Amino acid sequence: MRITIRLRLTVLYFLVLAASFTGFFWICDYGFVRSIETAVNDASRRNLETVRQVLERYVPQGLPAAKRELAVVSDLWASGAIFEVASDGQWIYRSPQFPSADPPLPPLQGGKLAFATTNLASLQYRIARQRIWIGGQEILIDAAVPTEPFDQALDNFRLIEKRFLPLLVVLASLLGYWLSGRALAPVNRIIEGAERVGVRNLSERLKVPRARDELRRLTETLNAMLDRIESSVKRITQFTADASHDLRTPLALIRTNSELALRRPRSDGEYQEALARILGISEETTELIEKLLMLARADANAVQLRLEPLSLHPVLQRVTQKAKLLALGKGISLSESVVPYSHLVMGDEAALERLFLSILDNAVKYTPAGGHVSLGFHLEDGLAWIEISDTGIGISEHDLPHIFERFYRADQTRSREARGSGLGLSIAKWIAEGHGGAIDVKSELLRGSLFRIRIPLANDRRDALHADSAQWNRPEPAVRT
Repeated sequence: MRITIRLRLTVLYFLVLAASFTGFFWICDYGFVRSIETAVNDASRRNLETVRQVLERYVPQGLPAAKRELAVVSDLWASGAIFEVASDGQWIYRSPQFPSADPPLPPLQGGKLAFATTNLASLQYRIARQRIWIGGQEILIDAAVPTEPFDQALDNFRLIEKRFLPLLVVLASLLGYWLSGRALAPVNRIIEGAERVGVRNLSERLKVPRARDELRRLTETLNAMLDRIESSVKRITQFTADASHDLRTPLALIRTNSELALRRPRSDGEYQEALARILGISEETTELIEKLLMLARADANAVQLRLEPLSLHPVLQRVTQKAKLLALGKGISLSESVVPYSHLVMGDEAALERLFLSILDNAVKYTPAGGHVSLGFHLEDGLAWIEISDTGIGISEHDLPHIFERFYRADQTRSREARGSGLGLSIAKWIAEGHGGAIDVKSELLRGSLFRIRIPLANDRRDALHADSAQWNRPEPAVRT
């Protein structure tokens, strides 16, 4: 059986209210009883004090005089108060109700004021008792006050409790049920809004409540989550479409070259030429698939960089030698400024080599013959800075923010200069960030590009993670034109 939050809140509200009202009425009942007890004790004490004053005044004149005065006092008490007075075992005055005391009054010890409750003539009385001495005579005084009016008031109060306590709890619970429905109405709207969101309308968002409470925070969190999901779905969709497009082209070329080679008998040279084209296309396709697999594994956290202390100097030396071969084939000059040093970085040697070679390969690829590519290195603020500049065709201001996106290719003018998969810079950025570093780029059309890679040194990794782009403000080598 499914129990809703609203029902659970109502049940909890009912239990809390029942306990609260019960405790409240019990405290009221206890206070009422104590108030009655205090009131009747005070009344009987005052009556006893009145009788004592009369006795102190008239006993010296003789007991008959005192008896007459006590009778006058008894007639004046119209509230039902009664008393009895005994001297040396003889009654000076006694109201008619006292002989019917049930239970009998307990014996009195000493001259201390005492109270007792008993029934006199079938009515309950509160009696104040005290033994006093006047002129050497021992006198016992019992002054009684009826408790019936107070008992009736207490009984009426308890009857009201029994009648209205359940009604109050039920009414308050119904009010709590209504209030919980009002309180949970935004939750229902969130649920309804979330149910409307699907793969086909990921752009739809939940309506944010006006009140700045937990539900507003929940809605904003869900909207932020939907933003991330929409972004991820778009990336996956774009990634799938671009990957399919990039794989379809080489496969079509392989198929076309194979069909042309098999269409009629050809010479050995023609077959070798066709096979060479197919091999070249296959190698490009293999490289593309490897890059796709690497990015997919990186997204799934299946690729872990093996970070260990190493020097960048030998890595940069090897990368420079490979890049010089690429530059030589295009008639481009390549210079380096890498001085040996003792500082180490925490890095994956193979990944860093791939990172630097990818940037250098791009620089060579997009630099026309006769151009120049340079590689510089220096240490600053706990960071190893690797700067790769070229005098190539540059990147437009429109394309610059997107060059690290997967499969992104710049404008057609740049794309015609060299053919690529659009994944190299994405992988380079992932490697740099995996080392706690980053890549920045500055470029102008027809004036070349400058890539700056920063890698934290082994003893300053934590501080270097927060290095900002303010480093751009320091002096920099000019981009050759």
